Amino acid sequence: MANYSKPDKWALLAQKEGYPARSVYKLKEMDEKFKLLQLNSVKSGSFKILDLGAAPGSWSLYILRKAAGILKGSKKILLLAVDLSDISRQHDKGLFDKENFVFIKGDFTKGEVIDKISSHAPYNLIISDAAPATSGNKALDSLRSLSLGETVLNFAETSLAEGGNMLIKIFQGGETTELLKSIKGKFKEGRSFKPEACRKESFETYFLGIGKNKF
Repeated sequence: MANYSKPDKWALLAQKEGYPARSVYKLKEMDEKFKLLQLNSVKSGSFKILDLGAAPGSWSLYILRKAAGILKGSKKILLLAVDLSDISRQHDKGLFDKENFVFIKGDFTKGEVIDKISSHAPYNLIISDAAPATSGNKALDSLRSLSLGETVLNFAETSLAEGGNMLIKIFQGGETTELLKSIKGKFKEGRSFKPEACRKESFETYFLGIGKNKF
């Protein structure tokens, strides 16, 4: 069994740079490679992002820090983060208190939370690092992850703006290929990608939808 108690280089780097989790470097690599967070395209108004499964908050913190360094004047973002657990306040230095950040503590598969998410639509980017509670049964965990992934894709279908991007974490398994096939049909580009910061022994990967098609 893998020993995750000893910090690896990504965990140590997260500590150094002030992020609550090493997962930030997965998003950073994919953002830089696939231009997910297209803040330079913001002319006026708000660039809206939905972060599903946000705790402990590294992805949200990465986005807020990046936006603070790029957007000036009337240009701004609105970041809505959702999770069953609280986000960490250890490193945000007040960024999570600003009006451009909204945190909803709850289950994004449930009606009341879905309604709150939908009220802020349309989004320009939907990201999800959500994962089910693992059982140790790879096939079962993959099916549970697939169910979450399908929920995220449903949000993209109803709440993602035309041309917007989507990112979903998935536990690989036989039936997850159908989800990727569906993504390819709804976006200009659909693909899987495993960032360098993913542990080699992990069966997680990420599905990306680049440029939502007009329906």
